[in-house]
Parts: sequence; structure tokens; C-alpha cells
Amino acid sequence: MLESKSIAYEKAVLIGIITKHQDEDKLVEFLNELEFLTYTAGGEVVKRFTQKMEMPNPKTFIGSGKMEEVKAFVEQNDIGTVVFDDELTPAQLRNIERTLKAKIIDRTNLILDIFAQRAQTSYARTQVELAQYQYLLPRLTGLWTHLERQRGGIGMRGPGETEIETDRRIVRDRISLLKKKLKTIDKQMATQRSNRGQLVRVALVGYTNVGKSTLMNVLAKSEVFAENKLFATLDTTVRKVVIGNLPFLLSDTVGFIRKLPTQLVESFKSTLDEVREADLLLHVVDISHPQFEDHIESVHQVLNEIKSADKSTIMVFNKIDAYTYETIEEDDLVTERTKLHYTLEEWKQTWMSRIGDNALFISALNKENLSDFKERVYKEIREIHVTRFPYNKFLYPEVSEE
Repeated sequence: MLESKSIAYEKAVLIGIITKHQDEDKLVEFLNELEFLTYTAGGEVVKRFTQKMEMPNPKTFIGSGKMEEVKAFVEQNDIGTVVFDDELTPAQLRNIERTLKAKIIDRTNLILDIFAQRAQTSYARTQVELAQYQYLLPRLTGLWTHLERQRGGIGMRGPGETEIETDRRIVRDRISLLKKKLKTIDKQMATQRSNRGQLVRVALVGYTNVGKSTLMNVLAKSEVFAENKLFATLDTTVRKVVIGNLPFLLSDTVGFIRKLPTQLVESFKSTLDEVREADLLLHVVDISHPQFEDHIESVHQVLNEIKSADKSTIMVFNKIDAYTYETIEEDDLVTERTKLHYTLEEWKQTWMSRIGDNALFISALNKENLSDFKERVYKEIREIHVTRFPYNKFLYPEVSEE
């Protein structure tokens, strides 16, 4: 579904901290991503608050002085939503809500909200609902703050606890039911995969918003939903593609992200079965993003988790049309040259050179270098085919046909 142009964005502020594990540059990078997440969810970021701390305050995440500063800004500017870059504990959430009297959302809750908006099929909706309930269960007491106004008293404490315990039981029962439902759907999907015959399977993997769906649309001439927002695709889409005379199955999977909620990793692991069972991975990277190397590492971590890191992989560096770099004047003797100043050709001489012909540079949007891309993919799929069906070797010419 396309976003309505008349959407009313909620005013929001972001909060993050600098720690010994997260320096200022890393925090800025995470807050940039958090702002994009907030925009994707329907929010407009008005201001960012940051604080340098040894570790998060166990009661309120940030210090009391910074909390007063945030409170004053929220009240003066009619801010409805405060978004924290890290997952808050139930106690922190309760204490912050009590102080700020605004809607408090952490990174995990924000991502879950986006997933809930984006889920189109029954399978995706079930996965998201399961993750939401798993997130909600330890935080249920926060929903009963209205009881605090009663200050306990005769007849109040017992029923309050009973209500919470009743809700916990309802949520646990719902989690159990959703897990059973997912198992049933997983079996159906496994049957579908086994019925696809012996076609070679290729899976698109990568960080969120790197252009996987756009690339799939180009290759499969299909209309997979693609948008410049995070998590535009949740459901695995599979299409039959033919390059030259060779058919194969191409699947587009959910994008990965740093600090991905554990609840989502768990509930979406079954979606990643397409990756586990693939013969070849096309790891799509947004080369125009300043932190694309971090994105690659995040994807590798998830691939390791699902035991798919050792699969045959072609690195596809997408969005070369959007790639820019900073220049240094010849007479500038002060500015230190960093990766921000690398041209694409210079990047190709770095660690990328060790990948050899498994590093491809394209623009799926503008269809740049697609013939080279198709030829390389064809060559890889042909080798898999010849290994699987050696008696059909004569069917496959050495060079792909455009």
C-alpha cells in the first residue's frame, strides 16, 4: 500500500548516550538510522538529546539533569513521542513515562511498530504479533499505572495483582498459540519449497533499504513492492527468473538492521529458511551509504546465526549512481585522507580486490552494469547446474545470452 501524501507526522525527539562501547561518531550514526526509522513509522524528529555516561542509568536511562532538560523541551514544544535508541527495561520505561508524561518508545518497540505496519500476509502478521507479545510480556505492569493513583488501600492491591496475572496468562497463552500457528505455516512452506523441484535457488540478502526489491524487479520483471523506507519488504518473495537459457528461483528476503530486536530475529528465522536452503547468495550492499562496511558486518552476523555464512556469495555493490566522495584540494596539507575521500576505483583496490570477480558494481535503479552482473550470475548458476545435472552439460553455453 502506498503512503498517503497527507499523512500527519507525530512530533518526536530522539535520545541516545555516548558510552565506552559507543563513541560519539557511532552514536550519531545510530541516531541517523533511528531518525529514518522514526520517519518510516510516521514520526517527525524535532530534536536529538545526547549524554555522555559510563553506562545507562538503571532507573531512567539518562541522568536526572538531562531528564529535566528533555521534560522542559517536551512540554514547551508539545512533543508527543520520545524515542530511545536502546531497549529500555520495564522499570526504566515506567519511570520515564512517569516523569515525561509522554509516549515513550525504545528502538525495539519502534522496529516492531514498523514491522506491524508493513506486514501484509498472514504469515508476516503472525510473526510480528508473536514478537510484539514477547516484548510486551515483561512490561505488562506498566499498563497498570492507573492503579497507583489508588495508592493501594483496602481491596485494591489484590485485584490489581490478579488483573496483571490474568493478563500475563492471556499473553502467554497467545504466545503459545502463535508459535503453534507458525509451526503449521512453516511445514506448509517447507512443502512448497520441496515442490519447487531441482531448480537452482538464489537468495537476495542485505541490510534494509539497499535495493534488493528493486534488483528483483529488474531481474524477474515483477512488481515487488520497493520504497525508500526501512523494511519495505517483510515477506519472502520468490520468482522464477531466466538468464540466457537457464531458469532459477530468486527470493527476496527481509532486510537486516543493527540492534535488531532478538524477538524479531527469533520469529523471522523461519522466513530466512529461503537463505538457508539457497545454493547462491547475492549480498546486496548500498555502496553510497557512508557506513556500508558496518552494514556488511551486520549481515554477516545474522548469516552466522542462521549457519549460512559459508555459502557461495557474490557481493553486489548497488547504487553506484548515488555514490559520492569528498574531495581534497591539492594545496590542502591539513585534511587527513580517509575512506570518505575514496573514489569507487580506489575502493575496488582495497579489501574488495580480494573478492575478485565476486564483487560487482551496479545500479539496479538505472540498470547500470546489469549485463556484466547477469553474466557473472549466469556463470555461477551454470556451474551449480552442471554439478547437479552433469548429463545436461551440453545445454549450457559458456557465455550468457542477453
